[in-house]
Amino acid sequence: MIKNKKVIVGVSGSIAAYKSALLIRLLIKAGASVKVVMTEAATGFITPLTLSTLSKNPVLIGFTKNKEGEWNNHVELGLWADAFVIAPASANTLAKMANGICDNLLLATYLSARCKVYVAPAMDLDMYKHKATLDNLKRLQSFGNGIIHPGNGELASGLYGEGRMAEPEEIVAFLEKEFSKGLPLAGKKALVTAGPTYEAIDPVRFIGNHSSGKMGFAIAEELAAKGAEVTLVCGPNSLSLSNTSISRIDITSAEELYTASTKAFKNSDIAVLSAAVADYRPAVVAKQKIKKTEGSKSIELMPTRDTLAELGKMKKAKQLLVGFALETNNETEHAKAKIKKKNLDLIVLNSLNDKGAGFKNETNKITIIDSNNKSIKFELKSKAEVAKDIVEVIIKRLKK
Repeated sequence: MIKNKKVIVGVSGSIAAYKSALLIRLLIKAGASVKVVMTEAATGFITPLTLSTLSKNPVLIGFTKNKEGEWNNHVELGLWADAFVIAPASANTLAKMANGICDNLLLATYLSARCKVYVAPAMDLDMYKHKATLDNLKRLQSFGNGIIHPGNGELASGLYGEGRMAEPEEIVAFLEKEFSKGLPLAGKKALVTAGPTYEAIDPVRFIGNHSSGKMGFAIAEELAAKGAEVTLVCGPNSLSLSNTSISRIDITSAEELYTASTKAFKNSDIAVLSAAVADYRPAVVAKQKIKKTEGSKSIELMPTRDTLAELGKMKKAKQLLVGFALETNNETEHAKAKIKKKNLDLIVLNSLNDKGAGFKNETNKITIIDSNNKSIKFELKSKAEVAKDIVEVIIKRLKK
């Protein structure tokens, strides 16, 4: 949600200004363009050089840039932004904002901003609980501003209570949700599984497969981009997520995937199970590394629990369950049988016989089949584009 967004971070005079550095870093990491406006008082708590380095832009403090009188254009700045976040917002700054006082660049930018403005209050307990502060916050809300409420914790004064500025991670998550409003999957919760499972033979060896997890990660990113709150359960992989709002659960075995997925599914509206889960695991896992000996050696295997089938049994009327089928022969017949057997709404079929499809490739070629046996075939595309096709079909299905 934050990727490619333009965000102004306003920093006022508070000890919590040290948190602004991490907030800016997280916004940049999420793909936002960030400009920083500080009050003079804020520079006593954290240096402009620190925030300039992190934001990759000059920090703006006064109305003029230099002795020649070149000015910092607060009007242009206010028009530039998609969001204006004042964190920390001191009691003094909140009071001025609530009463239209405009005696510094931060406040002038606030009055010029056409984007949504959010404040993250930071002050001592008694200051925060004072009726004047609470009235100012109500008034700011009445203007359409968003309040990122402070948390409870130890305060600079030594008191313990409300007034502690929200943590940077919480502010970023708050913005992610704000930017998702109006998107087709806003308010929906989605579960995605990705990657392989490793079934231990001994402390060194395992049974696994060639899945990279790229397809599942791309689906998780696309669902989040469309506004969904995504939980990604993923097997061993070397991938990273660009969307910081995705909740990631790393697992190793099929049993761990089963436990995490069945728990997450209970509160999910959508589930897309793209993980390549092992069908069998060793019946006994050796406690020590198995030494090489002469002759053959056999390992007894037993079935793993079928996560997709279990979710099919758990599925309620308003939940949408999507499975994957990677086949090598009689592809369509096998996929259609899987839909009925596991109570799926949709299945994504891909074949190892199609060049460019399957494990480890950057591309995939799929056919999506629904519970009425209607199918849509897609051409070979990048996995990011394939994810968009899958999510678009999901969105259309939810509208029915």
